[in-house]
Amino acid sequence: MSQNTKKNKTVEEMYQKKTQVEHILLRPDTYIGSTEKTPQAMWVLEDGRFVQKTISFVPGLFKIFDEILVNAADNKMRDRKMTTIRVDVGKDGWVSVFNDGEGIPIQIHKEERVYIPELIFGHLLTSSNYNDEEKKMTGGRNGYGAKLCNIFSSEFVVETVDKQKKKKFRQVYTKNMSEKSEPEIGPSSEKNYTKISFSPDFSKFGLEGIDSDHFLLFQKRAHDIAGCLPDVDVFFNGTRIEIGSFKEYVGLYFPAETDMETSTAYTKDGKRWEVCCAASEGQFQQVSFVNNINTYKGGTHISHVADKVIGEITTAIQKRKRTAVKAFQVKPHLFLFINCLIENPSFDSQTKENMSLKAGSFGSSFSVSDAFSKRLCTLPIIDNTLSWARFKQEQQLKKTDGQKRIRLTGIPKLDDANNAGTKDARDCTLILTEGDSAKALAIAGLAVVGRANYGVFPLRGKLLNVREAMPKQLMENAEVNSIKKILGLQQKKEYQTADSLRYGHVMIMTDQDHDGSHIKGLLINMLDYFWPSLLKLPGFLLEFVTPIVRCTRRKEEAVFYTIPEYEAWKEETRGETGWKVKYYKGLGTSTSEDAKKYFKEMGKNRKTFRAIREEERLLVDMAFNRKKADERKEWLRGLTKDVFLDHRDTQITYGDFINKELILFSHADNVRSIPSAVDGLKPGQRKILYSCFKRNLQAEIKVAQFVGYVAEHSAYHHGEHSLASTIVGMAQNFVGSNNVNLLSPNGQFGTRQAGGTDSASPRYIFTALENIARSIFPEVDNAVLDYLDEDGDQIEPEYYVPVVPFLLFNGARGIGTGWRTEVPAYHPIEIVDVVLALLDGGQAPDELVPWYAGFTGEIKAVGNKRYTTKGVYKTGKGFTKKKIVITDLPIGVWIQTYKEFLEKLIVGEGKKGPQVRSYAEEHTDKEVCFIVQTVSEEFEGASLEDIENTFRLSSTINTANLVLFDARGRIKRYENTGEIIRQFYGVRLELYQKRKAHLTKILSDQAAILENKARFVLGVVRGDIVIQKKKKKEVEDVLHQEGYLPDTKKEGGSFDYLLSMPLMTLTEEKVEKLLKEEEEKKNELKSILSKSEKDLWREDLTRLRRELLEFGIPEPGHRGEAESPERVSSHHEEASEPGLPSPRKTEKTEKPKKTVSMVGKLKSIFTSKPKKKKPKASSDEDSDVYEP
Repeated sequence: MSQNTKKNKTVEEMYQKKTQVEHILLRPDTYIGSTEKTPQAMWVLEDGRFVQKTISFVPGLFKIFDEILVNAADNKMRDRKMTTIRVDVGKDGWVSVFNDGEGIPIQIHKEERVYIPELIFGHLLTSSNYNDEEKKMTGGRNGYGAKLCNIFSSEFVVETVDKQKKKKFRQVYTKNMSEKSEPEIGPSSEKNYTKISFSPDFSKFGLEGIDSDHFLLFQKRAHDIAGCLPDVDVFFNGTRIEIGSFKEYVGLYFPAETDMETSTAYTKDGKRWEVCCAASEGQFQQVSFVNNINTYKGGTHISHVADKVIGEITTAIQKRKRTAVKAFQVKPHLFLFINCLIENPSFDSQTKENMSLKAGSFGSSFSVSDAFSKRLCTLPIIDNTLSWARFKQEQQLKKTDGQKRIRLTGIPKLDDANNAGTKDARDCTLILTEGDSAKALAIAGLAVVGRANYGVFPLRGKLLNVREAMPKQLMENAEVNSIKKILGLQQKKEYQTADSLRYGHVMIMTDQDHDGSHIKGLLINMLDYFWPSLLKLPGFLLEFVTPIVRCTRRKEEAVFYTIPEYEAWKEETRGETGWKVKYYKGLGTSTSEDAKKYFKEMGKNRKTFRAIREEERLLVDMAFNRKKADERKEWLRGLTKDVFLDHRDTQITYGDFINKELILFSHADNVRSIPSAVDGLKPGQRKILYSCFKRNLQAEIKVAQFVGYVAEHSAYHHGEHSLASTIVGMAQNFVGSNNVNLLSPNGQFGTRQAGGTDSASPRYIFTALENIARSIFPEVDNAVLDYLDEDGDQIEPEYYVPVVPFLLFNGARGIGTGWRTEVPAYHPIEIVDVVLALLDGGQAPDELVPWYAGFTGEIKAVGNKRYTTKGVYKTGKGFTKKKIVITDLPIGVWIQTYKEFLEKLIVGEGKKGPQVRSYAEEHTDKEVCFIVQTVSEEFEGASLEDIENTFRLSSTINTANLVLFDARGRIKRYENTGEIIRQFYGVRLELYQKRKAHLTKILSDQAAILENKARFVLGVVRGDIVIQKKKKKEVEDVLHQEGYLPDTKKEGGSFDYLLSMPLMTLTEEKVEKLLKEEEEKKNELKSILSKSEKDLWREDLTRLRRELLEFGIPEPGHRGEAESPERVSSHHEEASEPGLPSPRKTEKTEKPKKTVSMVGKLKSIFTSKPKKKKPKASSDEDSDVYEP
């Protein structure tokens, strides 16, 4: 405003006072939004479906219509019998909204002295919603609402019928509510209804009437109300809107052919929340209603639901895809529909497009059910999120691209070829070796072929499986990035030739073992996934092979590149002598001289991969794609013992590599990871047990020393750390580890505190064989087991055959290739009893209930092949559950991880507020005790189930993956424990037959030997046999003639066992002793022959059962070692002194000690009385006991 204009105005003109109605008309944007046409993308109805299109509309006009419509919908909250809303929009500009809910009381307001309908629709700042103490779930709030529509209308008509008073009211307002008629009130027998009709003042909106865009908006809002109020018939211009539910309403946002069951996830949480989710096209979308108000700009209710939904999705991605994504990466792919009822909602403006009420004041909260979570995770949201994340991060991957350059720096351990990156680069070969020792071998070989065209780079362990890795992992993987830079590779580039690369060939040089094959496969997988065109170039990928066995005899030499080749050669040369055999377990075994020899024979040792075919690419994907587990199972089932890749050929197909070499790694991976159903052991555990038996490990030995012994005597070829971890695992005996530990834990072998990961270094702890081990794996069976051969030496058996299915004592877990196993632990004595019952002609039950030594909680079946384990807790008496004492945790939940979980409950998880005020720990080395002070108002009236869910006091055991190797070495999924026991029964019974036959022969031979010795001594004493001054041959001839038995164990038979007897034993006293020993052997033989195989087995089981009791295993029927007779059937109880739990026993390796420490603690926790507190009413002292 110019100074002159300002000077010409009077003070009265400059400073004005307006009535409220005048202010609303002068500044409408404050109340109803803009009064000018605005182009905006909105959902409208087109051909029976909702489509989003840009239309031009006046937000203010839309708002005054919506206020009247929401008022009609609000009436449903006041009158549940309301059934109809009618919306009519005429071409003449008139709009009417009718509802048949309870009418407005037709009576005069005593204070305002006007009729109630006039007060509501003709007087500003009047409302029934001002009492904030009253929780209302309607759209009205501030007392403007319908009056705004009246003010912006040329004419506004109110009609209502008060059925109770049998009256009808009608009043007409004109000229923006500035004029009104006298109310027309008369008698009426009509039903309740209210009808508002108005003709907007189009001049205020720059319009001449209701155009097509506004008509579409009004029509859409009528459909919204039909979706939000499914039990109300909504009519638009006389036609009923056919929407029967909010779920049906949501379906209108999708094409008619869309399968809504598979494309959306819908849930109804109580009466206040309806939520539906679908996948969005790269931009977050929401359609939401708060108390029937269309909050198309969103608000806190959107955040409340979206955060929980996105949290479920990110968790699912983390579990299923093994990668982490952020909420902001998920949200653009979510289309969210919400219909909710909120108590006394508040908005950021009178236009009510965005709700601002804090979530804590909603009056309810939305929760994600398990069923809804499962449905969510089947939607394309997860795949869309990952695809988008890959696309964005692949852009980042280009930053790690290499390029063709002559000089390359900054890559440690690279020995670059002199011609790499030059015009002669196509002749250069990059040798990728398995580790530094293999690099040293390759460098030694370069002395033969030179460095001009050969570079060497060592791989650190195994390459990343890029097919399953997120770009972030690739970005941070030094190995992949180094290979890209060394070769000059560019992300996703198609290569017709290798001319643009720094090297024309890549040669893999790994150990000739299964892990070496895996490394080759991982490199092939990387090239196939990112640069498949390179594998189509003949000769681009090479392999350098070295002998695994070298046999020499004087000047003769035979080398073998696979064990099957060597085994075949041994059969061909059986009987030949003089061969010296050397095994090359890794490239590090070869000397520098060997390396030079290998490289001199480059043509023989270098193998070329042929151009890959499309069907071979499918094989690579099958081998490394995480989703192809079922295909890998079928692939592995086709494996036969005679499969191996013949390295005599100079060219290899990718199909042969996958099907004849990589398959052997995959099989070996399963063998390493999945135990035998017969002895319950994996190969590493079996080697340890074999070494214990071989060493007769009665005296303790340091674990670190024992690792070396096992490696030496059982041909263990993997890392020492892995072996030490397995030894520690076999000795652990805390709750949730082993029920029966075969090794003793002398030192800190880990605790429930961290699930065993808190064990001390192998240098500081000792172990020995537990005595009970030999009762499970009898020494007498050693002679009839089938032993393996390694480097010509006998090692451990193919499998042991314990007297019980030992697998079920401790359970097992493992993940191999295509298969994984999860076998829970069971009660050892119950297993013994089942086998004893089978021996007596009984049946093995199909299912047994898992059992864990020392666990005082409850384990019960909850469904097909599923069990739940529940911890033990006590709550304080009363309604609020202010104090919870947890004295045992579910199986698999460790103290440290649970402590971290409680700390999250203190600060609050996600949108939930704090659940816990504080906690204290009173654990001992054997017992758990968390004393938790809750936020009591959060647990008012909480059920036991609520407490268990909130505090995660249960875990699940699944028995659907009982995957094991059977006695014939075939991998098999067992249906139940009964099948495992029954199959074991046949194997063990057969071994008793072998044992009996073996013992019969041994005892017979021993008796015969003793008889021969007695005869011989007696013959010498009596002079019948003269050995003085005679040659050995002459004496042996005499013994033959006299019918003495030779020692058949020695070639050609021998009488050394007689002739080598000491001179002092050639006495009559010795004869008597020998005859007595012979009689004893015959009695033993008689005893063995008198017993059946089942008798022998029953004796072993009876002995084992007794020793298990001595070991600390209770009789079946007890859930843990230290059950109190009073509390066998309950895992929860309110605290009171008589009901306190008995202390658990000490570890099974110690004698039980009397202790009242935990009892004392619990008594002090629950019997201490707070100061200055009045006693509670007796009704608040009701017991709250859960008995399963």
